[in-house]
Amino acid sequence: YRPDLLARPRLVVGSKADVATAALDDPDALTLSAVTRQGLDVFLGRLGSLVDAARAAEPELEPYVVLRPAEEGFAVVRDDDGAWRVSGRSAERVVAMADLTNEEALEYVQVRLRRMGVERALARAGAREGDIVRVGPVELEYQEGIS
Repeated sequence: YRPDLLARPRLVVGSKADVATAALDDPDALTLSAVTRQGLDVFLGRLGSLVDAARAAEPELEPYVVLRPAEEGFAVVRDDDGAWRVSGRSAERVVAMADLTNEEALEYVQVRLRRMGVERALARAGAREGDIVRVGPVELEYQEGIS
C-alpha cells in the first residue's frame, strides 16, 4: 500500500502481557499490559526517543508567506433623502446574486445580511420600522425584529 512506511522507525509491541503465555519472536519486542501497566514506562521511553530522533532528522522547513484577502466590511450611512445606504462589496453581492421576487431567496438574503451584522449596524445607526434601506441598486424596507 505505502512502501515508504517500511523505511520508518517502528516498535514491535505485544499486549495483554498479564495473560499472554507465548513469547514474541523479535528479541527487541516489548510486552505491555494496560491492566498492570507492565512495560508501559519502557514503551513510552522508547517511543519518545524514536519521535525525538525522527524530528531531529527532518529538514528545517522553509518559511513561506500566506496571503489572505482583507476582510471585506460594510458601512451604513444616511443618504440625503433620509434613506439608509449599506455599502460594501460583500453586502452588495448578497443582494445582487439573489432573485428578490422569490420568497425563499429573500429570506436567504435576510439571513446572510443578519449574519454579516448589517441588521445590528442599521439598528445602532438609528434605523426605524419602515425606513428605506438601499443595498446597491435595490431598495428594501427596514423591519425591526424579523427573525
